[in-house]
Parts: sequence; structure tokens; C-alpha cells
Amino acid sequence: MAEWQGQVAADAVLTRIGQVVMLHHAGDREEARHRLLDLWAELGEHGDPLHRCTLAHYLADTQDDPEVELAWDLRALTAAEEVAGDRAAAYEGPLAVRALYPSLHLDLAADYARLGRPDAARTHLQRARRAAGTLGDDSYGEGVRSAIRRLEIRLDEDGGPTGPPRQRP
Repeated sequence: MAEWQGQVAADAVLTRIGQVVMLHHAGDREEARHRLLDLWAELGEHGDPLHRCTLAHYLADTQDDPEVELAWDLRALTAAEEVAGDRAAAYEGPLAVRALYPSLHLDLAADYARLGRPDAARTHLQRARRAAGTLGDDSYGEGVRSAIRRLEIRLDEDGGPTGPPRQRP
């Protein structure tokens, strides 16, 4: 984690995003949303994909409307897929770019579950589970894996329009 934090500290845009995320975590969701939207306007649709991914990922968390949250989470995933191999290599370490995928797919699964779309939720939950192998054995990795398990249990209990809950082995 310290290695990644050092890389973030060297990147002014990621540092600014991190500062706004701290504001959000302190409870000022609306102000965080406004500041993140200002950063988004500054970056533009064609800004650095790592910055757009990170910004959209956190912007999604500040939304009140689940459809808008989904749109931001989809932007985050699209931007992550745009990160070039050389840029991804520059962010090796505990939170390498590839380690974002479990969280990105988990967020999409949760979005789709809230919107009553269990099939799409299960698809992204499966992708999150597969991508979780990239996570380290640290608090971040365990937190994401725990959230994946919780959402899986919730989807199993709900059953949804695809039929009864799946049976666990």
C-alpha cells in the first residue's frame, strides 16, 4: 500500500481525487460530488484513462440516482480498459491497475442488483470473483472479497426473476 501511495502522491490529479474522497468519507457527499464533477470537467472525456477511471469510480459513489451511479461505474470500467500496457506497468504494486477490476465489477453488480437486474448483477459478480485473484492478502483485498461474498449471499437469497436461489455446494 505504501508503494502505491507514493505513486499517487507523485500524481497531482490522483492526489486531488483522494482529497475529495476523504471529504466524501467525512460525510459531505454533495460537496464531494460537486468537486469530483468539477475535476471531471477539467479532465474531459479524453483525459488520462487512469484518472478518468479513478474519478468515475468515486463519482459513482456520490450519486443519489442508481441509474446515474451505473453510468459512472460503466465509465470507470471503460476507462480502466483503455489504460495502456505501459501505463498499467507504471502502477504495479498492491493496487495495480488490474487490481481495480474486482472492485469495478463488484460496483456494477451492486448497481444492477439495486436496479432489479439480477442476471446482469450475477454476470458482473462472477467477473469480480474471477478478477479477485489479483488482489493481495491485505485489508483492501479482504474487504473486496468480503463484499463479493456479501453480494453473492444477497443475490442467492433474493432469487430474482431468474428462478430460485442457487444451492451452495
